[in-house]
Amino acid sequence: MNRNNNRKPPERLEDVTIALVAVAMGRESADSVIKNTRLVNVNTGEIQENTDIAIKNGRIALVGDATHTIGKNTRVTDADGMYAAPGFMDGHLHIESSMVRVREFARVVIPHGTTAIFPDPHEIANVLGVRGVKFMAEDAVSTPLRVFTMAPSCVPSQSDFEDGGAALGVDDIASLMERDDIYGLGEVMNFTGVKNGDKDLHKEMAVTAAKNKIITGHYAMPETGAGLNAYVAAGARCCHESERREDAIAKMRLGMYVQIREGSAWRNVHEVIKAITERRVDSRFATLVSDDVHPDTLLTLGHMDHIVRRVIEEGVDPITAIQMATINTAQCYQMDRDLGSVSPGKCADIILLSDLAKVKVKKVFIDGEPVADNNRLLISIEQVAVPDAVRNTCRVKGSIYERDLLIQAPDGASGKVATRVIEVVESRAATTAREIDMNIEDGFVPANVEKDIAKLVVIERHKASGVMGKGFVKGFHIKSGAVASTVSHDAHNLIILGTNDRDMALAGNSLLDYEGGIVVVEDGEILSNLPLPIAGLMSGDPALIVADFVLSLDEAWKDIGCAMESPFMAMTLLSLSVIPELRLTNRGLVDVVNGRFTSLFV
Repeated sequence: MNRNNNRKPPERLEDVTIALVAVAMGRESADSVIKNTRLVNVNTGEIQENTDIAIKNGRIALVGDATHTIGKNTRVTDADGMYAAPGFMDGHLHIESSMVRVREFARVVIPHGTTAIFPDPHEIANVLGVRGVKFMAEDAVSTPLRVFTMAPSCVPSQSDFEDGGAALGVDDIASLMERDDIYGLGEVMNFTGVKNGDKDLHKEMAVTAAKNKIITGHYAMPETGAGLNAYVAAGARCCHESERREDAIAKMRLGMYVQIREGSAWRNVHEVIKAITERRVDSRFATLVSDDVHPDTLLTLGHMDHIVRRVIEEGVDPITAIQMATINTAQCYQMDRDLGSVSPGKCADIILLSDLAKVKVKKVFIDGEPVADNNRLLISIEQVAVPDAVRNTCRVKGSIYERDLLIQAPDGASGKVATRVIEVVESRAATTAREIDMNIEDGFVPANVEKDIAKLVVIERHKASGVMGKGFVKGFHIKSGAVASTVSHDAHNLIILGTNDRDMALAGNSLLDYEGGIVVVEDGEILSNLPLPIAGLMSGDPALIVADFVLSLDEAWKDIGCAMESPFMAMTLLSLSVIPELRLTNRGLVDVVNGRFTSLFV
């Protein structure tokens, strides 16, 4: 069992069976024993009272009465009746969205009971390609967190619609699949390509399957008939894009694992969990994921403990909720021989909870070693400098001027013009395509604060090509100013949203000085900014510092009129051309439903 670790890696099961048996039979002493637990048995869905756990060589030797396994050198932890459960596993996330590097992410989430994650680094891959994937995988080496990195499948997400910083082809995926620290194929977002038989995409899936690694999915359409069947038939094992209970049920019926998402902005638990609480379908194909989560969310609400808590609040039995974050995830990734339950032979990733329903994590063990106690990390994770190879990624063709941002009205048009506008809905990844009459002023079409319509611009920022897409967006309710970001899924071009060209130009230009990041501007002044020098996506600072920046940005959003929760997340998805209905990339306006560009003016 491979593991990223700053200590000795855990022994492979086949190498330690004699020792495990000797401890279980009392011929040898355990390395450690956790006594007097109330075991949350995710295998049978029950609580076992007064249960001990004996551990040898990082694996569980015995579950039951472990008195006979205790020797003079055995470390004994008295759980004093606390609930013992497997460590939580996040089955799909993008660490880049936390805006901190992997080692800092581990520092934050381990005390919350997270012992394993399955990150898809396709954000940094869209900027730096294979170099970015390797940086993320190697940054995890000195953490005790199990980091099962996926190889990004769609870089760029749709090459016909955008210009990214890098591209990963079949040969790149095949090479990554040869690595021991790559465990599967990241979310296959180009579901249209899968259904249409795109040969290269199917080859990427084939080389993954040939290595017996998992293909993770992203099926964002509400269609649950032939298209979904085709997608599952191609090998996609799981999907985190269900927003309705009907989507979840349809996928589970086809044997696809539904990854119920609860992040900083995309909060699907309330609706999707109704498949379990109201429709009463079997929960074995339901797992829990965070997908995209900000550092302030991690520090204030938690990580997987928060998501499990949310599921319980929606009416799910606590044991079932814990199964969704442990054994179900392990089975999804075919890792249940080693992970996902407190059972003999498994890796000793164990958490102790003082309150089951409230999911209060008190102690965390990885490989049987105590790594966190009362929200405090017990081990050190080395801080190292950010490599130059992942910096200086913001390259725009010269400075951005106000005149560059003007939107020319159609020839011959006067007064008003029917315009396609992207409308966002709070806490939803999908957008709505609108047609709205916009005013024409001096031959140009400006933003319209009265109608809650801001101007939106996406500028290619990797190769300084100068290619720029322009459009409009509704739903942010900003009254003044502008916001710019080099985080804009998935190509991560420079995206600028605002009410006036002066502030928009200032916002965009200021980010070039920071090597990327996020900035809020009003009346020619910077209200708040967060530098993100790692690929224009992440900071090298501790999570507490980054979280303070994020909170300052949230306040700045409010200062310019936006009361939306996590408006930044909504903004960064405006250029993601794989989620319906309407998006804007650096090449123009994309009709995602029909898979084509469309004109700004009707």
